[in-house]
This record gives sequence, C-alpha cells and structure tokens, in this order.
Amino acid sequence: MKHFLRVLTQFFVFLYCKLLWRGLKFVARKLTGRCELQRICYNNKHGARRTLKIESSLRYSKNGLLQSALSVHPDKVEKTIDNIMALKKINPDTNPQLSISLQASLLQIVGYRSLVMEVEKLRREPYDCENSEHEDMLMKLWKELRPDTPLTGRISKQWCEIGFQGSDPKTDFRGMGLLGLHNLLYFAEHDKATALQMLNDSLQPKHNENNKPEWEQKNLDKAIGYSFAIVGINITDLAHSLLVSGALKTHLYNVAPEMPSLSHLQQTFCYLMQEFHRFWIEEDPSDIMEFNRVRSKFHRRILRQLKNPDMALCPHFTASDLHLVNL
Repeated sequence: MKHFLRVLTQFFVFLYCKLLWRGLKFVARKLTGRCELQRICYNNKHGARRTLKIESSLRYSKNGLLQSALSVHPDKVEKTIDNIMALKKINPDTNPQLSISLQASLLQIVGYRSLVMEVEKLRREPYDCENSEHEDMLMKLWKELRPDTPLTGRISKQWCEIGFQGSDPKTDFRGMGLLGLHNLLYFAEHDKATALQMLNDSLQPKHNENNKPEWEQKNLDKAIGYSFAIVGINITDLAHSLLVSGALKTHLYNVAPEMPSLSHLQQTFCYLMQEFHRFWIEEDPSDIMEFNRVRSKFHRRILRQLKNPDMALCPHFTASDLHLVNL
C-alpha cells in the first residue's frame, strides 16, 4: 500500500511539473505579457530570492540555450543574456533593467559554480613539506598566532600550542588539504584580535575564579578547552559541505553583488568560527569527546538559517562588527 501511494504521489508530481506548471506559465504569460524570467526579475529584489528562482527556471527549461546558460564561462555571460533576450523576443531598449538584473543573477550562478571548482582544487591539494609556498604559509600562521614565541623547529611539540594534534601539522591537513591552511591563515591575518582571543580561550580548561563578577563567572565556568587549529579544519569541512551541497547559495547570493569569490567563503569561515565558539560555550560540553555532537547540532542550526532566502550569515563582515563572548 505504501509503495502504491508513493508511486501515485510521484505520478501527480510528474503531471504537475510537466503539464499543469507549464500550463500555468503559459496562462501567466498571456495575462501579464511577460515571460517567466521577466516576472521573476520584476517581482523579486536582487539577491538569493531572485537568483534562486532564475536558476530554477533556467535549469528546468525545455530550451537548450536556457539550460546551457547555467554553465557558460563568466566572460560569455553578457552575450548569453543578449541571446536570451532575443529568444524571448524582449526589446532591451524598452526593458533595460531586465538585462542588468539577469546579468547580475547569472554572474552569481556561474560564479558559485566556479567557486566550488576553485575550493575543490584547494581541498584536493595535499600539504607538501617540500613546497616552499606551503611551508611559508604554515610559518606565517605560527607567527600570526604566536608572535612573541619563536618556533624552535619545523617539527616541534610547540604546534600543539595553536591546536594541532602532534609535532607536524602536515598530518592534520589530510582531510581538507590546503583549504584548511588557507582558511586558518586568512582568519589569523584578517581578524587577528579575534583569532588570538579564540586561541587563548581554547587553551583554558573549565575552571572557577571566585573573585570574578557573577556574570563573568558563568562564562568562565563554561570555558572548556578545545584544539583551535583542529576546530578550524573541522569548520572548514563544515563550510565546504555547505558550499558543495548548495546550501550556501542563499548566503552568497545575498552578499556577493555578482560573482562569489574565495574571499566571500573565507569571510564566511571566520563568521562560522566565531559562531561555533559562542555555540560551544552555550552548549557547555562536559569534555572534548562531545565535539562531534556539538558540531552536528551547530551544522543543523546553520542549515535552518540558510533555508530563509533572505538570510545573509555575515552581510558586512568586519572584525569590529562581530564580537566574541568576553571570557
């Protein structure tokens, strides 16, 4: 019986998508004198709400030109918009804003696709200790996070001071490749004060200080240590999964005027690091063994937020706009 109901439901969905929906689109065009792309652009403000609808319209179109628009090279976007306007018989002189709106949204769509490819390339590139660029980045990370402490050697237990698991950080980058190192260094360089505070907080075990005010004592009671660098690599994995799954489209389409770039993702990473830090303190885990539970719960919360098409996780990210819980 359940199988029959499932098949019946799929059948009606098929009828809706293939027949009823196309019929409704035809009626809407006759009544308004506008094609679907025009209605989307005129009825939705710039951002994810508009771009997601344009992306869906192009993807499910029967026309090959419209479908292929999703995968054009960024340099061909303007020409593609001209072709779409000609196909839909829309006069660009009487509809100048439509061309601008379509171009901005299509740049967001193809830019997101390009960003996924760029991020995947970084993730798949393993850390190579024979590569001077890789080594320089790692040394910069140490200097940013431990400016007053010289590193005694490339292989050293000192790496544990910034949250790596052993004496050689190379082994910790295996999961996320160079992407993890890029994100950690970006955070340390672009929001150094916050990164240093998070690092300091992460090194503090749960403790009590009776001479502290009551409100501060509550925060101190919840301040339990975690490995800063390892958490950064884990949050990189979280940001990567949001990007690849498409969940991050909502955020990036709302914050990037045109093509989303790697810096947009790295700013999002900085935001996620700070939010996870707050969330960790709020959850008050008994020990580090609860990390996966807390991370999964945090991931679900971010996913819920991103279901809102008007959501921008960090619309204007600056170090002065985002503050950590004062520990």
